[in-house]
Amino acid sequence: MALVKEGDTIKVHYTGKFPDGTSFDSSRDREPLEFTVGAGQLIKGFDGGVRGMEVGEQKTVEVPPDDAYGKKAKSLVTVIKKSEFPDGITPSVGQQLQTEDQGGRPVNLRVTKIEGEEVTLDANHPLAGKTLVFDIEVVEIT
Repeated sequence: MALVKEGDTIKVHYTGKFPDGTSFDSSRDREPLEFTVGAGQLIKGFDGGVRGMEVGEQKTVEVPPDDAYGKKAKSLVTVIKKSEFPDGITPSVGQQLQTEDQGGRPVNLRVTKIEGEEVTLDANHPLAGKTLVFDIEVVEIT
């Protein structure tokens, strides 16, 4: 039986959970996830976790923040005044926004706190700083 190795394009089903068992994502109700191992398309811990698996094999992989979305960076959290928002946008906690960095690249932001006129915006990935657990099943090696 062939084992998954760097450069293989594979299809997997997965369920992503937090260590307490709370699920945050799953491919079980859609098409399997297809990617090329070692191409940098997925987080390091998931990509490394599938190596050496074979079709039909199931495995649980725990991925620490450094091999997932990194630690939360305080430099990516900023506080602005409500008056700095464009007309027609009323900030609310949990709201997803998009802006551009100085190079014109899109930056996703989340409103994490509102206190009076101050709005806290966080550009960290929502899963930054978290340990992730993936139940992975290799469906196909192409």
